[in-house]
This record gives sequence, structure tokens and C-alpha cells, in this order.
Amino acid sequence: MGTEEIKGEVGDWFSQLAYEQWVPIPVSSTRPSARYKHAAAIGDDKLYIFGGSRNGRYLSDIQVFDFGSFVWSSIKPKIELNGHRVEEAGSQDALPATSDHSMVKWENKLLLLSGHSKNSSDSMIVHFIDLQTQQCGILETSGNSPSTRGGYSATIVGSRLVIFGGEDRSRKLLNDIHTLNLETLIWELVESLQTPPAPRFDHTAAVNAGRYLLVFGGCSHSIFFNDFHVLDLQTMEWTQPEIQGDLVTPRAGHAGVTIDENWYIVGGGDNKNGCLETLALNMPKLSWSTLTSVKERHPLASEGLRVCSALINGEKYLAAFGGYNGKYTNEVFVMRLKPRDTLRPKIYQSPAAAAAAASVTAAYAWSKSEKLDASRLEANWREQGKKKPSEEDLTIEIDTIKEDKKILEVSLADVRAENSRLREKIDEVNSTHADLSKELHSVQGQLVTERSRCFKLEAQIAELQKALESLESIENEVQLLRRQKSVLEQEIEMNDAAQKQGSGVWRWIAG
Repeated sequence: MGTEEIKGEVGDWFSQLAYEQWVPIPVSSTRPSARYKHAAAIGDDKLYIFGGSRNGRYLSDIQVFDFGSFVWSSIKPKIELNGHRVEEAGSQDALPATSDHSMVKWENKLLLLSGHSKNSSDSMIVHFIDLQTQQCGILETSGNSPSTRGGYSATIVGSRLVIFGGEDRSRKLLNDIHTLNLETLIWELVESLQTPPAPRFDHTAAVNAGRYLLVFGGCSHSIFFNDFHVLDLQTMEWTQPEIQGDLVTPRAGHAGVTIDENWYIVGGGDNKNGCLETLALNMPKLSWSTLTSVKERHPLASEGLRVCSALINGEKYLAAFGGYNGKYTNEVFVMRLKPRDTLRPKIYQSPAAAAAAASVTAAYAWSKSEKLDASRLEANWREQGKKKPSEEDLTIEIDTIKEDKKILEVSLADVRAENSRLREKIDEVNSTHADLSKELHSVQGQLVTERSRCFKLEAQIAELQKALESLESIENEVQLLRRQKSVLEQEIEMNDAAQKQGSGVWRWIAG
């Protein structure tokens, strides 16, 4: 969701905050109910919270936090039926109690996309809240709308809303893609190419360069993911690029928001432990870095929290609310982000220097040679249609440029030193690579020798197997001979016994 600018009397409080550290805002009013899996968006310089879940109960209230006064309030939207305005009603009547849904800001409206609720329809419904009139209703959409689900991602890309993944009412996991044209209000089921991410819910998604949909993390019913996928919205092809930087643990229920070239990821967990670190993905470089970490059991080490971006007195902040890590939370935390140009010399930040580029160039040349070509400077000012500056003004400008020159020289020295360090690292890597190549060649030679030995051993084993087979046949013949011998011995014994019996009878007759 986009960054909104907020200006208020409490701006000094924000300006005193340290960079890249989470700080709770001291609220001066009654806080809303603690919750998680709600929806959040910033509109009209305020943080809007809708719905969520607490102790298994779906919520339907709309809470608003004013960054200018540090005060919470609730709104009761007016219901629009068939184009007619109805009197104010409780939000329970206007909007269904919902959890695990999404809310995005589009023009002067907040669009609320349905999630898990007790009386959900078969297909996704888009409610709206007009920020000016606080009137709410249902957008009449058409086309191939997605099924009702929760834990999906909803990302605005130009005038399209891209829906990916989620878990439907029967707990079926999804990885389909639907788009809603926010001008024509027509849904479309999009067919993609290559291998899509595994079906999942409670992931995060963002858009980079108005063309690439980034998907990170989430979970199935048994697995938590830390994978990263990219969908080219022009070719509709999925890829899974290699990511550089810090190692990122699997997580689901985290929150994300993009500011400039960075995608900030906060919280999440794996049902056992909450994720302590706040991550930043440099989207052009595809590199993770850790901005800061919180302590265990900190409210931001939670699942089901939400994070938005806000512009307060010209500075960019992250704002987070809600979540659950064994305990529900209802605090608002903010993080002050470092400006992108803090390391740039002021010569590049000064509008006056940009307007007087020609004179700056001439003056810089003088500061280098210690000689001033006054006629050239005067010609540069005439080209810009300005009067010739006084000597005092020129001296001040030249002094400023000299200071900028010194800053540039220091920056250049730092860059050269960094280049020298990088060269040393490259030389070290090349040396290590050469050693590893030698070791690889040695191992390959040993492998060839071992393979030769294996071939010889296999040949010997084959010969031994043949010998064993011949021994088995000999052993069978021996057993056969032994049986024949045993039979012959039995026959001889029987013959001997018969002869002895016959000789005894003849003796009896003769006697």
C-alpha cells in the first residue's frame, strides 16, 4: 500500500527516534481490542484497522489511529444499498466479521476483500469504505472471481489487483492467480507458465518495477516455507531466482510492505517460535539484509500482525499493529527509516547548486587550480539570465564548493580503499580457487585409480563366483556318491545277514 504523508504537532516526537529501531507509540486514548489476522491500510493520514480474530471469535469493528494526535477512534460506516444511503449503523451490520482478509487503498476508498467468516459466500466479495463520506457498500464485480479464502496475498499493480494463493473454506490450499481490473471491476483467472510456488497461505507478496510479483514464505498444513518466487506479469512465467545476503528462516503469518527499492518483512513464525528480525530485501539486487532484531516474546515477534508505511514530516516510517505469539497485542509500533541520500554530499542535495550548475562547474575548476576565470563565471550567470553575483556571494559559494570537494575527496578515498579491499578479497578467492582446482585434480586422479582397482576387484569377484559355482556342483556329486555308497553298504549288510541265516539252517539239518 502507498506511503501517506502525515504532519502533526507530535512530529517532534518522531524526529527524536533512532533510525531502524522499533518503538511503541504512547497512545493517549483507549486502545482497540488486541487481535491478529486483521487488515490494515493507511488513508487520509490515519491507520485503519478492520476485523481480525481473537480467541476464535471474528471481529467486525473499524478502528482508526491518528498519527497526528496519538488517538484511537472507531467509525460506524453508512450503508449503501442499491445506490441509496442508509443511516449510520454498527459496523457489525455494515461489514461482516472477518479474519485473514485483505484491505488496500484505491483512490479515495478502502477496498476490503473477504476472508474467513461464519457466513461467507462461495466467491470473494469486495466491500468498500469511502474515506470522505464514510459510506460503505459492495462493489459489483463480474467475471471469473476467486473462491472465498483466507491467508491470500492481495497486491495492487497499476490498476489491477492481483490475488495469489490462500486457503479456502474446506482448508484446501491454493496457488492460483486471479486479477481484478479496478477500473472495469472484472475478475480474471490467470494461467501461468513454468513451475508455480507450492500451494500455501499466510505468505507475503509485493510488486517490483510494476511488472514482477514477488512471493515469499507462507506455509502448508505441515511445512513452513522460506522460498522466494517471482512471477513476470507480462509473460506470466514463474521463476525462482537465487537470493543473496542474509540467511532467512522459514516463516508464515509475517507482514510486508515496499518502500522505494526495499521490501520490508516483519514478524511471522512457525507455530513454535516467532521471528525476531526485521528484514529488508533490496528488490533490484535480490539481496536480504537484517535491519534490527527484537527480543523473544516481543509483540513484533508474532504471527498475524500487519505493517504499513507512513510519511511523517517528510520522513518514512514503518507502522505495525497487532499479532499473536501466545498473547494478543494491540500496540502501535513505528520504525524510523534511514533516508536514502544520507551518504550523498550536499552538493547533490542543494537545489541552488543544481540551478547554478554552470557556475558550480567553473568554480570547482578554480578551486582545483586555485585560479578564477571571472569572465567565464560572469558568462555562465548571463546565460542563466541572472545578475552578476557580488564578490561576497561568490566567495561564499566557492567556500561551499570547496567543502563539497573535500567531502567528495573523502568519499573517493573511501571508495578506493573499498576497491582495494575488494581486490584483495578477489585475489584471495582466486588463490583459494586455484588451490581447490589442484585438490580437485588430485582427487580426480585418486578417483581414476580407485575405479581401476574396483574393476580389478569386480573381475576377481566374478572368477570367485565361478569357482564357487563349480564347487557347488562338485559338492552335489560328492553327496550323490555318498548316498550311493550308503545304499551299497546297506545291500552288503543285508546279503551278509542272509548268508549267515542260510548256513545256520543247513547245520541244523545236518546235525
